[in-house]
Amino acid sequence: MTGRNAAIVVLLALVLFGEANGSSARNGKSFLWKVRSSRGTVYLLGSVHLMKKNVYPLDSKIEAAFEKSDVLAVEANIDNFNSAEAGDIARKSLYPSGDSLGKHVSEKTYDLAKSEALKLAIPLEIIDAERPWFAALTFTSFELMREGLDPRYGIDSHFLSEAEGKKKIVELESIDYQINLLSNLPENEQEMFLRYTLKDLGRLGSETARVLHAWKTGNGEEMAALVSGDGGEDEELASFYGRLLYDRNRTMAAKIEGFLRTDRTYFVVVGAGHLVGKKGIVSILRDKGYEVEQL
Repeated sequence: MTGRNAAIVVLLALVLFGEANGSSARNGKSFLWKVRSSRGTVYLLGSVHLMKKNVYPLDSKIEAAFEKSDVLAVEANIDNFNSAEAGDIARKSLYPSGDSLGKHVSEKTYDLAKSEALKLAIPLEIIDAERPWFAALTFTSFELMREGLDPRYGIDSHFLSEAEGKKKIVELESIDYQINLLSNLPENEQEMFLRYTLKDLGRLGSETARVLHAWKTGNGEEMAALVSGDGGEDEELASFYGRLLYDRNRTMAAKIEGFLRTDRTYFVVVGAGHLVGKKGIVSILRDKGYEVEQL
């Protein structure tokens, strides 16, 4: 599993959603950074959106930083989800009656989708009803859950529960923004997204183990390599990566700068893939002159 063909599946696990042990950080480091300005402090924690129960309890440094913080900031507050939003997602993710996936993707992609649905015991009628971008998420979620990961144990879910009734919760983006980001992709890019996901789905387990190892050991370099693959020579995916990852990194970094201009302490939880690499949020903030320290 090499290059961006592989990395796209890893990216799904990291920025949209083994025996892990939160205390085994490399050189005593966790996947947590402290960012300081002359006025404010922001703790940046990388999230894996589906996790195993045995990752808890988390590193004590992470929980201590959360306790010191006044505000929790997440990409999207998945606990603040109403029926109107659910209906909107259904309209953007599912085909209307009489339409289906097979009418919108190539025969080769559709055959691959049918084959993978059979392996994962996903009823074909479910996949048929889904637009390509949503089918890609469905396949990824089923495979990750088969590997023992669960959204209930995601890092962002954990801290949303911890903050309920205790801390103010703000969003860097929103569920609506994230849905629009994918649903507004041109149909050919949606099929590309689905095709690359399906091609490497069977190797997701081994790649996810590497992601969890990088996360629990605080290894930002390893995480960056997993996200970016071989450096991104595949032109077909370059634009997709730019919108799904790098554009969002810049936007979220700008919002975090706003937090640093206040006197409050923020605990920010975002997909781990957003923090690392030369175009990651940590590098963006460091390049702007903020004091950044990995804890």
